[in-house]
Amino acid sequence: MNSDENVEALSRAILGDVQAESDQVNTEAQSNVDGIKQRAQVKAEAERKAILEQASQEAERIRSQAISTAQLKARALELENREKLLDKVFNTVKEQLPGIHKRNDYSEIVLQLVSEAVNQLKATKADIHVDNSTQKILTSPVMEKISKELKAELSIGSPLDQGIGVMVDASNGHLHYDNTLETRLTRLQNGLRSTVYRLLIGESV
Repeated sequence: MNSDENVEALSRAILGDVQAESDQVNTEAQSNVDGIKQRAQVKAEAERKAILEQASQEAERIRSQAISTAQLKARALELENREKLLDKVFNTVKEQLPGIHKRNDYSEIVLQLVSEAVNQLKATKADIHVDNSTQKILTSPVMEKISKELKAELSIGSPLDQGIGVMVDASNGHLHYDNTLETRLTRLQNGLRSTVYRLLIGESV
């Protein structure tokens, strides 16, 4: 084999080795690329699931918060309407108080109001203030009888400027007990609200 043939054969051999090495590099590179793509896909899928899970949790939190807010608003509205209804009931009762004078047992009610007020003050001497209609009941004989029963010196004071029922002053006006029907209703309101509401919605008490 002459020198030209040797050169050509050597060139072919070198080219073959280069091609083989190039093919191997390409194969390894492609394998690396495939691996990178696969890892990227796995990572992207994991990130997608994490994002979806986080989004789902946030959506549930917002939904729960919205439900809670709606429930609180509904409860607040219910309580507001309940209080308005109860206020209307008690205001109606208060408006009807002047008619209590017409009751057959109003005389007994007045005597009870006086007795309760005097006993509350533990008074042995007191002035009784009443409205004009009630004053017709507390005649001199009635006042004498009550005074004996309560063991107290009782006298009729100036009439009430407002209200129906009885106010009592003792110890020269230093002690005072308001036992008018309006004040008694106010004192009873808080304790009666629950019972009245149950009656309004048809429950038995």
